[in-house]
Amino acid sequence: MSKPDVVVIGGGAAGIIAAWRAATLGAKVVVLEKTIRIGTKILISGGGKCNITHDGPLEQVLRAFRTHEAKFIRPACYRFPNQEIVKLLTDKGLVVYTRPDGRIFPVDQTAKDVVRILLSYLEDAGVNVRYEHSVKGIGVRDGKVTGVQIDTPKGALGLETQCVIVCAGGSSYPNSGTTGDGWQWARTLGHTIVKPRAALAPIYLQSSPEDLAARSGIALRACMLKARLNGKEVARWTGDLLFTHHGISGPCALGISRVVTESLLEGPITLEVDVVPSISFEQVSSDLLAQVTTHPKRLASTYMEAYVPKNLVNDLLTSAAVSPEVPGYRLDKKSRNRLVTAIKGWPIGPVRTVPLEKGEVVAGGISLEEVDPHTMQSKLVSGLYACGEVLDIAGPVGGYNLQAAFATGFVAGESAAKQLSKKVEI
Repeated sequence: MSKPDVVVIGGGAAGIIAAWRAATLGAKVVVLEKTIRIGTKILISGGGKCNITHDGPLEQVLRAFRTHEAKFIRPACYRFPNQEIVKLLTDKGLVVYTRPDGRIFPVDQTAKDVVRILLSYLEDAGVNVRYEHSVKGIGVRDGKVTGVQIDTPKGALGLETQCVIVCAGGSSYPNSGTTGDGWQWARTLGHTIVKPRAALAPIYLQSSPEDLAARSGIALRACMLKARLNGKEVARWTGDLLFTHHGISGPCALGISRVVTESLLEGPITLEVDVVPSISFEQVSSDLLAQVTTHPKRLASTYMEAYVPKNLVNDLLTSAAVSPEVPGYRLDKKSRNRLVTAIKGWPIGPVRTVPLEKGEVVAGGISLEEVDPHTMQSKLVSGLYACGEVLDIAGPVGGYNLQAAFATGFVAGESAAKQLSKKVEI
């Protein structure tokens, strides 16, 4: 490799857009990817369908992030808003649709098609992508970037450059290549690393292995998952919930996992599910009474099949202390109230842990106070840029994190191109 103007470390969402933007402005760019492909975490986003971004006005999108995170990414999101990444993809044939909850997905295509299109943009811009090139360190002299040290399939290599953009991700899904390397380099160069913690991750429960195995693979649609600390609600999320061999996953679990992780430091967390959040307690009670009155010989288990999958009926009845064989005419008011309470607040168990390494993203990373939000350049090292998940940013489930990665990557790439000694006109 001849000396590049810009070295991008990491071929994920942020790195791809950073490399593309810098190259389109005339910079000679090389992407160093430690694995055998780019866009690995894009490939697993949205269950392999790729939740590209979130629709809606930018201020609404930004409100999904915590206040300090939204303040930091606001300039980048306005520089490269959600509709810009959609346009890049649709200009090359991707057809997308927006779900009622604002999440944008391909119609008939998958995450593989999204990555294929993004790779074509890198090829069109003349970006040199080097696979199985693992960065071991970033060289700095007199407060300025001088290059990177790399392990390649052919041996160690030193590469000189004026600009390095760190897009190495966090530490979730380490098999995808995100093993926290970027944090180590940044810490070595003087940056503060906010302690990483799970953000969008499955939740493991303390239930017995037998109970977990019996529920595994069962899904609840459009339910509400609530987390409680010492009885007080600390988080809730409405959406789909999937039971697993370890506990729960799916949008509901991911949606509350960050708060659950933080709250576990204060005490035990218990979870409960409202299986019909769109129907009030009073209405469920009225509906159940009507069913019992109309069909008095039906068993309690039959009534519950209207609310949960058949394999969960006994769990709900156990929670309500009602036998599945009790006919409706023997269900007194107290029994019916217990059933309604179970439907509207079924305790599914205490939380055991939230595994950081299993999350789609992690919270924590390079302190936002040490990075310029208008350029993504380090305030400590000239020519060093950071974007994407390596920063202390973690939005909720719904395409927000990819949007943050695309936007901060765009600004980092543009800013790096501006820094070059040859004056690039933006």
